Amino acid sequence: MSSSLRSRLRDRSPGLGPALAGGALAAGLGLGGCAALVMVLWVSSPYPDSGPGGALHVAAALWLLAHGVELVRAETLSGAPQPVGLTPLLLLALPVWLVYRAARDATDASDEPDGPPPVPARTAWTGVVLGYLGVGAAATLYACGGEPRPEWLWVTVCLPLLAGGAAGVGVWTGTGRPQPSVASRLPQWVRGDALGTAARAAGAATAVLTGGGALILGASLVWHGDTARLAFTQLTQGWTGRLTVLLLAVTLVPNAALWSASYALGPGFPLGTGHMVHPLASDPAPLLPPFPLLAAVPDAGAGTPLNWATALVPVAAGVTAGWFVAAAAVRRGRPWLHWSAGRSVGVLALAALLGGLALTLLAELSGGPLGTSTLSRFGPVAWRTGSAAALWLLLLGTPVTLTARAWRLGTLRRAGVLPSRRTKKRTSPTRMKAPDATEAPPKLPAPSPEPEGQDLYDFLEADSPESAPAPRTPDRSEPEDRSEPEGRSEPEDRSEPAAPYSDAPSPDAPSSDGSTSSARDEAPDAVAAPRTPEPTEGLPRPPEATPDPAEPNPSA
Repeated sequence: MSSSLRSRLRDRSPGLGPALAGGALAAGLGLGGCAALVMVLWVSSPYPDSGPGGALHVAAALWLLAHGVELVRAETLSGAPQPVGLTPLLLLALPVWLVYRAARDATDASDEPDGPPPVPARTAWTGVVLGYLGVGAAATLYACGGEPRPEWLWVTVCLPLLAGGAAGVGVWTGTGRPQPSVASRLPQWVRGDALGTAARAAGAATAVLTGGGALILGASLVWHGDTARLAFTQLTQGWTGRLTVLLLAVTLVPNAALWSASYALGPGFPLGTGHMVHPLASDPAPLLPPFPLLAAVPDAGAGTPLNWATALVPVAAGVTAGWFVAAAAVRRGRPWLHWSAGRSVGVLALAALLGGLALTLLAELSGGPLGTSTLSRFGPVAWRTGSAAALWLLLLGTPVTLTARAWRLGTLRRAGVLPSRRTKKRTSPTRMKAPDATEAPPKLPAPSPEPEGQDLYDFLEADSPESAPAPRTPDRSEPEDRSEPEGRSEPEDRSEPAAPYSDAPSPDAPSSDGSTSSARDEAPDAVAAPRTPEPTEGLPRPPEATPDPAEPNPSA
């Protein structure tokens, strides 16, 4: 009974054990990387404040901070706990990538024919998430005994969201990227290539915005190079401390790039509560700590044309999104399936919406509190940044999409791949030219007279032997030359009596028994074969001759 229970459990959840191990391994690798970095800095520090246990507590707290968990510092000068919620996005990329790889590898099927069957998607996702959360719970319990300590509310929210989302993408990729069931509920114009095109356009626009923000950050750091170099010497004196500050600045470079992107979009970012920094004006908070990345903040005061030039970044993002949509609307591989102008603008609007949502999420992750009061708000406001990004993409991408689409269609028409517009107008039934009143109506041929009922079967003349006239023996007394005169092609009028071709007595000659019967009267008219009407039969025939009353009646 126990063996059957084990077999049922094994058949019910194949691959659950390897998935659990993969999730736990992913969490262990991330936690081990943070611990190795912290221990190297602790060993190289000439005056460490705590022992190895304190360094490991800091490493666990730093690993949780990389997941978006907010920390609390209890040992402060004021004695009041101070929150630390600014997540380094470069550290966030490490656990996301590890969970993604673990979930993708858990669904891989063996290439061997005798290998185990592929693991179901639900089993792989459940195993990876449970394994990762198990290690995360243990790390949270350990970090609570040190300084800084994590907030359990943020742990229960951020850790499952990150593990579940990254594992879901990994499982979806490992199973061949199947179409989700929710796609069938979308409108018809969104299905197919429209959703993928909008996602690619939104991703490209987001990359342009973040890349442009990084370019603005680098240019500003070069512009304020002296202030950035002075920040290193003010924070610490030894090489170990300066290396630590440099590593912290590098992990915060993606955050600063998103802050610069929000600055270029227009909303800017608050550098402390009530202190906004945007292209029109800059008002940084006073008494900010000296940090190299904060040296890139524009000087206090009104904006200059150099600050306004940062608007070129969202312009480039809008052009990129419009070009991506236009390239998908008219593809050179299948130009006959090009999209209409309305559908192209609709896909661009969807791309703008997706890009706005992506910027909203990234802006929310890039900011956070560094204390209370003035330092309680650092980083861009998420909903403002996302709304501005969507508006820029829609307003600038629409003319680019329509112009690029028309240009590509014109190129294909000039190359002969697609019919020109003039050809479409000529062949369209709704655009046919109306007849001019001054033009004469076209002459139509006169309808030919339908043959009579008895003439519809003339092709049977050769098939019916009784319809053909019997051959006659010419009379020797007749002249041999009975041809018609030259130049006469019309047949002889059949209303005239034909000359006899046999030795039959004439109607007036009496027979041997004294009767005056005629051979012509004895032959019925039905014996004559049906014939095709000649062209001359349409002419009026002359009236037949009235019989002479003096001629004897054969029937008398």
